[in-house]
Amino acid sequence: MPPECSWQRLLDNDGDELEVTYRHILERLARQPGTLGVVFRKAQNRIQDPAKLKRLIVDLIDKENWSAAGVDIKGDAYEELLSKGAEDIKSGAGQYFTPRALIKAIVDCIDPSVADTVVDPAAGTGGFLLVAHEHASRDAENLNPDQRAHLRERFVRGTELVDGTARLAAMNLLLHGIATPNGPSLIDVKDSLIADPGERWSVVLSNPPFGRKSSITMVGADGREAREDREIERPDFVVTTANKQLNFVQHIATILDINGRAAVVVPDNVLFEGGVGETLRRRLLADFDVHTLLRLPTGIFYAQGVKANVLFFDKKPAREAAWTERLWVYDLRTNQHFTLKQNPLRREHLQEFVDCYRGDRVESERFRSFGHDELIARDKVNLDITWLRDESLEDLDNLPAPEVIAREIVEDLTAALVEFEAVAAALEATTVSPASVDS
Repeated sequence: MPPECSWQRLLDNDGDELEVTYRHILERLARQPGTLGVVFRKAQNRIQDPAKLKRLIVDLIDKENWSAAGVDIKGDAYEELLSKGAEDIKSGAGQYFTPRALIKAIVDCIDPSVADTVVDPAAGTGGFLLVAHEHASRDAENLNPDQRAHLRERFVRGTELVDGTARLAAMNLLLHGIATPNGPSLIDVKDSLIADPGERWSVVLSNPPFGRKSSITMVGADGREAREDREIERPDFVVTTANKQLNFVQHIATILDINGRAAVVVPDNVLFEGGVGETLRRRLLADFDVHTLLRLPTGIFYAQGVKANVLFFDKKPAREAAWTERLWVYDLRTNQHFTLKQNPLRREHLQEFVDCYRGDRVESERFRSFGHDELIARDKVNLDITWLRDESLEDLDNLPAPEVIAREIVEDLTAALVEFEAVAAALEATTVSPASVDS
């Protein structure tokens, strides 16, 4: 920490001078290289009352012995704050927070080790990176110095577009003993989809943002912002589209190393959308081993209207025959009812899936497999596969609780509106205007 940014300087000032000093310290720290600069990137003082700022610094923060608190305590406390922030629907913070029970189950399936390198191209607050690091560090006492240094400095990497969220992710990693304040940042603040970064990783874990369109924000002379949808055109991409989810799948396919493993959360439209979506799915089934699909229940994400899945696939060297021989689908959605508060998703709810994933695969009520030829023969190579019957359609005496039904209705309608919007946009794009006909 630069001497002019020391904590003591804040303790020694009062009144307006304290506010000015605090602002200057934030500005100075934001200009620092590496992790420190990302943590304080565009940071602002939100407390305009000097008396309240003084009380926060002296009476609340300074009285705690933070140096004596272990990494586990500080890291867990920070994670809890992020979780509470995600519950604030109005702030929109929930879109950057993936349920930790789901993350832990996915990581248990992928099973990253100290020999891996892990990346999340849509890092959010860093949940996937933290859990992967924790998983690979289970036998830390048996690791040599080089392996420990790899875990601390090179094992994980993340990219996050939103400044405020990137700050949270960088701080989250730092408080968990990953990276160093003066070392290079493990969180890059940029748009992952702009270009191929050139690097390759053995594991990719990600829950990309659920918005359908990639867009750029333009600020006019009057200061007003406008967003313009854009298609992402890259030489390494199979298709050119403005669909953000399809583009993230393509990006992940690029940055995954040969024989690498990927697990990515995708909305239903990635599984069934025609046109460029069908083209991409055909290529994935041919060039990658798309071996597992987990159909997620509704009511587990803070963002409303989300019907999502986890797609697991491995990257393979080029060959003529298709790499996907069989896709195993686990249906955790049908006849499952979760809510964020009354009945939240817990890790034990996913244990059966993890056992099916890691054990000798045998078909069961919720776990079915589908061969390559069967998948290719489906209309538009639709991977949105169901076979269980919804019991609520038959047993009216054992319906879910009213609040669960209401939440599921809201999510169904929200998801439907998103799909209708996509259809309307596609129709508008293909409509020939009278002016263009006359010309």
